[in-house]
Amino acid sequence: MLAAQEAPAPPTAEQVKALEERLRKLEEELRAQRSAPPEATPEPARLGGAGGAATKALNPDISLIGNFLGSVGNNEVNPEPALDMHEAELGLQAVVDPYSRGDVFLAFGKEGVSVEEAFLSFNALPGGFLAKVGKMRAAFGKVNPSHTHSLHWTDRPLVTGNLVGGEDGINDMGISVSHVLPAPGDFYLEATAQVFKGDSEGIYASHQKKDLIQVGHLKGYQDLTENTNLEVGYSYSRGHNELGSDFLTTLQGVDLTLRWKPLARSIYTSFQWRTEFIWSRRDQLAGAQRSKGMYSDLEYRMNQRWTFGARFDRSARAEDATKVDRGFSGLATYWMSEFSQLRGQYRVTRYDGARDAHEFKLQLLFVMGAHGAHPF
Repeated sequence: MLAAQEAPAPPTAEQVKALEERLRKLEEELRAQRSAPPEATPEPARLGGAGGAATKALNPDISLIGNFLGSVGNNEVNPEPALDMHEAELGLQAVVDPYSRGDVFLAFGKEGVSVEEAFLSFNALPGGFLAKVGKMRAAFGKVNPSHTHSLHWTDRPLVTGNLVGGEDGINDMGISVSHVLPAPGDFYLEATAQVFKGDSEGIYASHQKKDLIQVGHLKGYQDLTENTNLEVGYSYSRGHNELGSDFLTTLQGVDLTLRWKPLARSIYTSFQWRTEFIWSRRDQLAGAQRSKGMYSDLEYRMNQRWTFGARFDRSARAEDATKVDRGFSGLATYWMSEFSQLRGQYRVTRYDGARDAHEFKLQLLFVMGAHGAHPF
């Protein structure tokens, strides 16, 4: 979302494919117009003195992403149906004017239709600031800002469900301001400050207008070699929990991502290692409860079609730090194209006080239309 302020990066294969498809359609339209006889060419509609091209330019980019899940195995703590259309996400994205851009994402799921995100970005502010206003996912860590379909797995890590509010995470109406900070050499440093209304189910609750959520994120990025880069981040979040205005929940997180991609030799082969630690302090009637959790995952894309990965999870529960859940996942993703993926994930979860869960999950993702890039 903040690509306008980041260092330029080579376009992904998905972006190249989308641009090629758009160019092909424009060429077909141009050939059709040139081959049509003069009497068959309709008079273009007028809108404020502009022709049909301007009318088309006012339409937003529309996309639809489907996330279909199948599951076999046992899980007494978090049972899931054998077959499920987990979510269909409709995206509407467009430049509103020379100073702002609008992004709206609607989620169609088992519980009906919800607004996952709907915000306006202001990318032409003085001093190089970037601001967003509306409903958005908080910039806390690496998993919380991501939509479910953009993750590398079929699910989210245990620490997300135990400490950061589950799948929806920290997601509320608010204001976000980001700025690139001065840094030595070619080191990239970006700071983000956010304030939200105060309601995020599973973690924060607002009991009066002043019960706001504060979120801060600091990200540093460095190219180690031509093919390798390292990203580190620190996140902070503070808000009131469901017990009342006198009860706070505070989160802190540290994330580390190492990426390797030999751009000079292959546009598909890549390797990524990511680790994230999160600490929680929750005020309760019996006193403050301190919990912590983490995940670490590896992902290797072998070629155009196949990606393999593994993930380790460990997390205490926010309300009771003595209960600790652990898990391990192995996955394989088959890329039918840049617009569809088939992913299989075998997951073993050892819940504290419950029988171990063994599951195999199969995920089918497909993309229709032009869908904007996700945070890097």
